[in-house]
Amino acid sequence: MKWKSIFALLGFIGFFFILFFSGGKSTFSNALALGGLMVFLWILEIIPIYLTALLPLVLAIPLGILKPVDLASAYGNSNVYLFLGGFILALGLEKWRVHEQIAHGILTIVGDSKPRILLGFIFSTGLISMWISNTATALMMLPMAMAIIHALPVAHQKSKFSLYLVLSIAYASSIGGMATLVGTPTNTQMAAILEQNYGITIGFFEWMKIALPISLLMLLITYVYFYFSLGKERLDVHDFKIVKKPWSTEQIRVILVFGGVVFLWIFKDLISDLTPIKYDDENVAILGAVLLFIIPANKSKKPLLIWSDTEKLPWGILLLFGGGLALAKMLEVNGIVALLTDLLTSFNNESIFVIIVAMVAITIFASELLSNLALVVICVPIVAAFAKLAGFDILQLCIPLTLAASCAFMLPMGTPPNAIVFSSGFVSMGQMARAGLVLNIIGIILISFFGVFFL
Repeated sequence: MKWKSIFALLGFIGFFFILFFSGGKSTFSNALALGGLMVFLWILEIIPIYLTALLPLVLAIPLGILKPVDLASAYGNSNVYLFLGGFILALGLEKWRVHEQIAHGILTIVGDSKPRILLGFIFSTGLISMWISNTATALMMLPMAMAIIHALPVAHQKSKFSLYLVLSIAYASSIGGMATLVGTPTNTQMAAILEQNYGITIGFFEWMKIALPISLLMLLITYVYFYFSLGKERLDVHDFKIVKKPWSTEQIRVILVFGGVVFLWIFKDLISDLTPIKYDDENVAILGAVLLFIIPANKSKKPLLIWSDTEKLPWGILLLFGGGLALAKMLEVNGIVALLTDLLTSFNNESIFVIIVAMVAITIFASELLSNLALVVICVPIVAAFAKLAGFDILQLCIPLTLAASCAFMLPMGTPPNAIVFSSGFVSMGQMARAGLVLNIIGIILISFFGVFFL
């Protein structure tokens, strides 16, 4: 598009202008120029966001912004391997259609009334999204929802039930991803930034203890909201024949590996205390991934995953992690974070309640227009530095900020799951905006409450 080309040109002109103005000798100006260019490109998505993430590899060392060791530590951060292992586990679940078995099983339990189907889809989508990317979850669940909608009489397909069924997939995909470190890139990115810059380590189980209750409450509130919004359609019952197939050998083996990984994630500290074996979340994730390439799928001795399957992995996300951490490091070591932190000192006298509510509200509505991951990459280093300077708990500010970044419910461009369900044709912009506004407000209240009283 012409306007993207124009903005891209302006962005690069601004970059070179700052370099020229500073003579290219000021690392502060160089970092500001490169960081601003990356933020600009990420926000407008003028070029693929994964390419933007590679810019530090090309420019950071020649411009003196980062030392090679700092750049290497960003792209080789342990959390990159955590997500790599999670991606491979998700690939195994997807390849052998384990997610469908889980969804079918839940739908079989809840029954065939419209409210119960909504309940089944909300919680099955949320459950799957805890372990698989939000985008992949929405892509997996939408065809199942469309099959149910098309099973209705033609006159009833454009109904409130159809609207809330497709919306449930978009919203539950985002909400479920909040619950685990691997559920969405924003969670892992925040954990990586805090570990890299402040030595604060957030384990898999530690994150779940905080985020899982919020995620489950949000899923429940979403269902209650949709339930009452159905009106008279709550009473409709249809014979949707959801057939649950028997579990195959391959599916059982994949779920055993997956369950073992989750078990080790949750109880790693206890096991480390009782045995000489010490491991981290990323070690467990990679172990599970390796096992999928070793364990035979069936009597043919062919493993559950072969290397050609990895072509489906979102490798770009891993590059995005590295680029995000490189940006955070640039901002920190060159004094930009300190400068922005000083600008926030005027809020020192405000109560923690006011700060958290304002921060969560701004983040939620900003995420409707900006990349959720970009928001976390840009804002977490600044908020963390402000918290340290002002004497607040870093996690008490950064965790609500990160959770809020996943609560873009109003606009199709807010998050990929929103765009995916919008493409179904069963939801309009206005309908998504109205339903999303309610959930945005609920998200502000719930996340702020947990941030103030439980962190």
